[in-house]
Amino acid sequence: MKFTQLVAAGALVSSASFAQAATSQQDNFVVQDIRVEGLQRVALGAALTYLPVEIGDEMNSFRIAQAIRSLYSSTHFENVEMLRDGNTLVVKVAERPTISNIIFEGNDDIKDEQLQESMDGNGVRVGEPLDRTVLTSIENGLKDFFYSIGKYNADVSAIVTPLPRNRVDLKLLFEEGDAAEIQQINIVGNKKFSDDELMKDLELQFDTPWWDFLSETRYQQQTLQGDMETVRNHYLDRGYLRFNVDSTQVSMTPEKDGIYIAMNVSEGEQYTISGVELVGDLLGNEEYIEKVLPLTAGELYNQAEVTYTEEFISKYLGRFGYAFPTVTTVPEINDEDKTVKLTLSVDPGKRIYVRRINFKGNTVTADDVLRQKVNQMEGAWLSNNLLESSKAQLSRLTYMKNVEFETTRIPGEEDKVDVDFAVEEQPSGSFNAGIGYGDRTKLSLQAGIQQDNFLGTGKQVGLNLSTVSYQKSAQLTYNDPFFTIDGISLGGQLGYSEFDGSDFNVIQYNSKRWSVGANVGYPIDEINRINFGLTYSNVELYNTGYYEQTEQFYNQFRQDDPEAPVKYDSFLASVSWSRSTLNRGLFPTAGSSQRATFSITTPNSDVNYFKSVFDTKFYFPLSRDQRWSVLARLRLGYGNGYGSSNGSDQILPFTENFTAGGADTLRGFENNTVGPRGVFRIPATGLTGPDGQVYAGNSSNDQVAVSTRSLGGNAMALGGLELIVPTPFVDEEMDSSVRTSFFVDIGNVWDTEFDYDKYKDLQQSTSVNSDTLLDYSDWTQYRSSAGLSVQWISPMGPMVFSFSKTIQDREGDDAKFFTFNIGQTF
Repeated sequence: MKFTQLVAAGALVSSASFAQAATSQQDNFVVQDIRVEGLQRVALGAALTYLPVEIGDEMNSFRIAQAIRSLYSSTHFENVEMLRDGNTLVVKVAERPTISNIIFEGNDDIKDEQLQESMDGNGVRVGEPLDRTVLTSIENGLKDFFYSIGKYNADVSAIVTPLPRNRVDLKLLFEEGDAAEIQQINIVGNKKFSDDELMKDLELQFDTPWWDFLSETRYQQQTLQGDMETVRNHYLDRGYLRFNVDSTQVSMTPEKDGIYIAMNVSEGEQYTISGVELVGDLLGNEEYIEKVLPLTAGELYNQAEVTYTEEFISKYLGRFGYAFPTVTTVPEINDEDKTVKLTLSVDPGKRIYVRRINFKGNTVTADDVLRQKVNQMEGAWLSNNLLESSKAQLSRLTYMKNVEFETTRIPGEEDKVDVDFAVEEQPSGSFNAGIGYGDRTKLSLQAGIQQDNFLGTGKQVGLNLSTVSYQKSAQLTYNDPFFTIDGISLGGQLGYSEFDGSDFNVIQYNSKRWSVGANVGYPIDEINRINFGLTYSNVELYNTGYYEQTEQFYNQFRQDDPEAPVKYDSFLASVSWSRSTLNRGLFPTAGSSQRATFSITTPNSDVNYFKSVFDTKFYFPLSRDQRWSVLARLRLGYGNGYGSSNGSDQILPFTENFTAGGADTLRGFENNTVGPRGVFRIPATGLTGPDGQVYAGNSSNDQVAVSTRSLGGNAMALGGLELIVPTPFVDEEMDSSVRTSFFVDIGNVWDTEFDYDKYKDLQQSTSVNSDTLLDYSDWTQYRSSAGLSVQWISPMGPMVFSFSKTIQDREGDDAKFFTFNIGQTF
């Protein structure tokens, strides 16, 4: 709940006393000298400036009362006395103590920052004099606040502790107690709609089931006001134009822990629209607006449609620079035939132009980078649509935490405004590093730097280095999203890697690869973009093991020497389309994103294949503040070869296979372990090559063995649902950097080219460590898991902690209950 203002300024009521000798008590006198006693902190000169008396003035009761009021108004004194010593005016004062420290204790519903803001507004701050009369107002104001949220047993006490040198400590002690629970809500007078129908949309609820944890059962006065408006809108949207909430009664249990609410309503009758008339200046667009208006004669009156019509006309006129139009609906009600005529009066006002667009809050990002995302132009008409789309564009930048804008009228200029964008940046770079040890991966080290806003230019630069037991790699990436003023991007990448599958969760092979590529992107509109890329790769495979699924690929290159390394070059052309309506770049809570990529090697490449991948995510907010949200995601992929080489059909290189398992795909399973395994056939004759490897035979008495390592597949389908919830013990302001969610992951990777019939009748080998043979062409052999994930944008980069439990797994799968990643891309 937004905490605005707790207390109002208290009125100062003071009294004065005047004493002197009895013989001259009623006598006036002329001041010949002034003596001030009791000053400690306040200088004598400062005190005299508040005293409207000078030497030579004649004192009387009126002048004395006036002087005392003036001294009190200075806020420096809590007691003032005036005495006469002969013709000397003696002013005795007691200074207000200075506040040395302010302490808040026991406050949960109100944050310290909010309390201090309220205290500052009432002049109660460290170093200032303490006005005790204000404390009572503050106490009462705080109690009123707690009562408004249903905490009727709450108490607030201001404790003042004296300190040396006329100083005090001020402590506000809170005893909040528990909020009163709503015991029952009654709606009285409703005949057209049942209680259940009316109360299902109310925010306040009672007697809710245990699983409905989103319901609000604590009484809050502001929420009740909103619910009354909800009931009113329910009737107005269905034609009950004369509906009225006559009264509401809120009563408490004697213990003040329970609330009973009664709402008395008068429904009235339904009214039908008899006609709709547009009056005023519509800038020559009357015909178009009349065609699209939802209000139609003969239909029931609908307040929601009336409001929508007013907003539509305002936004429509805003496209032409009339940013502040006035649209008013005047109803003419005929109670005899229960009809209403609606007259929409339109005053577009003056056309507004933008003088200047300003940015504040961007301490790192250059203004020019932000202007690239702003659709509104300086000197042009002010368009609310363009401003909203500009805000959305800026919010999708990964280095923007929050974006707001406001228009400021220019003094003396009725038709000009300045647009001020207030942005809040967040770390635009990430450092990923890791060290670990595993049974298969052994010692692993990795490091990388990714900067999405390099030196505030908006350019993306990345350098990633990795050395683990199974891979050594280096990759340099660069992308300039603002290569041209109209949004064309240009980027490139350079990479090198050495891979050893024997130390990883995949089949046996070693590889060396280096690649270089470039890409260019074109904006279709503010939410759609298309990219083109071309990458050259040089790949060498050696120390390859024998597997049924890889032999067809190897045979394209091994004509004479089956042990020779496999080398090939490829030119991979790609085209991708992306679309995003997400409300922000990191940790979105609303909107959707889609990305489709198709890549294919050119015919002059040594390998001919294609791959296609489609990703989509949808975020559905469950609450108004969007702290509760549901994420639905889906990822599909398919690849295969085309053409033939040396008499054999081309297939997708197994190094390009899809894999699953891990934080990006299926949590709860070891990285890259989900999907087809390597299969090798052991001939009945026991034929063995000179290298000790067993080669395939054709006998029905052959045996089949399945590697414990993954091969991957040419088809993939992954999906999941996540319930995003507020992170416990974390302030709401941290929602943009910490996210907690409960998830369900499901998916599979399979091989459409795998022929299960060739092996299903063969005996499983017991001479080697072998997994059970499965039909790796069967897409229905899915896996699934569920668990809890916590993501944190830390100073070192994104961190992901996942606790998972497998729901559906297959024999041979490697399940992981806990996983941790640093530098993970979201």
